[in-house]
Amino acid sequence: MSTHHHDVVVIGGGNAGISLAARLRRDGCRDVAVVDPAEVHHYRPLLSYVAGGLATLDDLRRPQADVVPEGCHWYADRVVAVDPERSTVRLAGGQELTYGDLAVCPGSQVDWDALPGSRAAMATPSASTSYLPEHAPDTWTMLSRLREGRAVFAVADAHVPCAPVALKPLFLAADHWRREGVLDRIEIDLLAEADALVPQARADLLLREAADGYGVRVRTGVRLASVDAGARTLHLRTAGGTEAGGTDAGGSAPGGTEAVPYDVLYLAPPHRAPAWVAASGLADDGSDGLVAVDPGTLQHVTHARVWGLGDAAAVDALPSGGALRKQVPVVADNIAARHSGRPMRRYSGYSVAPVTTSRRHLLLGEFDRAGRPEPTVRVPDLVRPRRSLLLFDRYLEPRVYWHRLLRGKVS
Repeated sequence: MSTHHHDVVVIGGGNAGISLAARLRRDGCRDVAVVDPAEVHHYRPLLSYVAGGLATLDDLRRPQADVVPEGCHWYADRVVAVDPERSTVRLAGGQELTYGDLAVCPGSQVDWDALPGSRAAMATPSASTSYLPEHAPDTWTMLSRLREGRAVFAVADAHVPCAPVALKPLFLAADHWRREGVLDRIEIDLLAEADALVPQARADLLLREAADGYGVRVRTGVRLASVDAGARTLHLRTAGGTEAGGTDAGGSAPGGTEAVPYDVLYLAPPHRAPAWVAASGLADDGSDGLVAVDPGTLQHVTHARVWGLGDAAAVDALPSGGALRKQVPVVADNIAARHSGRPMRRYSGYSVAPVTTSRRHLLLGEFDRAGRPEPTVRVPDLVRPRRSLLLFDRYLEPRVYWHRLLRGKVS
């Protein structure tokens, strides 16, 4: 077994990992390693536009080798374990890395087991998701071909990355159906496990008004139980219910579930951190397997040289790409602060929800972990749906991502 040491090891080569590695290099850290097996880097926010027919996979892909910061050592391998007591990271290929500081940001994974039947449903032409690149184009094919029937959009609440963005395919499809003259022949149900569509009151209200304009039946605070792909039925857990069952369309059923039939199903599935996070002792009982960090400093609650950020970290805030713009500089600065003994920066829980309300308009909710507004600019009002916001989100934000964020130019 070969062993290599690095001042900072970054686990994860997505938005969080590459942005952090680039920021560390810009700040003068000369020995940074990135661990990620992916050969292709995805700008994941565009997946919802692929699912809505406004982008293609080619718009969001780059070779991973092109985005790893210059001067960083890239291990194109998979992490199998971390030993924080020995400050080591073990890779699937047999190599072992030791570190001065470790940043854990591998992203989260779809947890199909948390929603029985969901994986099987994704293999049918009647169900899809925008949360995996291989399914996003099929989502638009499925939605755009619907001419009548029932479309169900279901959004889980278990660590779904930027869950409000799951509403983009709904509004893009509803506007498409209206333009095609078939909206009045399609029943649209939105079933969200969270108590709000967006954790900011005004944005939530405006999205509900937009949904009402398309005739969407909105239900929040529901609990997804299972999917029966053969019967094209989604089961919701009712009070006291634990198992799937039922036969009546939209009605209560034995076993504490409610059956919701569908002609097409869009799913924002539950997510979880990679299993090695908990197995390595980096999670605690209250973090659902996520990296247990101080939500302010993003330093691990037990291991001072370990840091967590992104979708796999328990930061007590909505995970989103916008949140990383605030988390990355906090971690980069606090790694340096740990060495110098100066006070650490703190992350407010800032996050952002860019949601289309049509094929021409988008609103932007920005808020802290308590749901209080935290706008980047006061004027104009970005919560009000605007054409300019959609153009920025779809066309300009990707350029900012590739040419600034992934180069560590965040503050």
